[in-house]
Amino acid sequence: MPLDEELDLIFADRDRDNMQPTIDALLPLCASHPENARVLYEVGGAYDTAGQEDIAQGFYEKALAAGLEGDLLRRCYLQYGSTLRNLGEYEKSGEIFGKARTAFPGSPELGVFEAITLHAAGQPNESIALLLEVVAEFVGTPDIQRYKPAINGNAAYIRSLEETRPR
Repeated sequence: MPLDEELDLIFADRDRDNMQPTIDALLPLCASHPENARVLYEVGGAYDTAGQEDIAQGFYEKALAAGLEGDLLRRCYLQYGSTLRNLGEYEKSGEIFGKARTAFPGSPELGVFEAITLHAAGQPNESIALLLEVVAEFVGTPDIQRYKPAINGNAAYIRSLEETRPR
């Protein structure tokens, strides 16, 4: 059976509440295809879903180095950036989301997850500003489009406010 089909079958059977069987099914594939970018990404994702971000991080890094492309690269950036945020590595998470948004400017979910990182990093104004920009850019309802300049203006204003943190 081709590798991609085998991976698809493993994920069709996964239980997000119990990822160990999925991890157990993926590890032999990883052992036999240690340089395959998709395999590395999928193993990282399985560990990530299982709440083992510290293990997932290494697999995501190997997957990126192995040359992920297209949709898998976009998804890996999102999951890796989120994993870094969950591990408290906010600066590195922001760098990954910056790279991702440059590579995939038409993907609003990257901006949304970057905003979550900004919020976690204690930058609520930047977080809200980014979310407003995502809404203005990607929500195509007539009223959002009508008020797009005002939404973007408010985003710029909120971004300009000095961040204050409770002490």
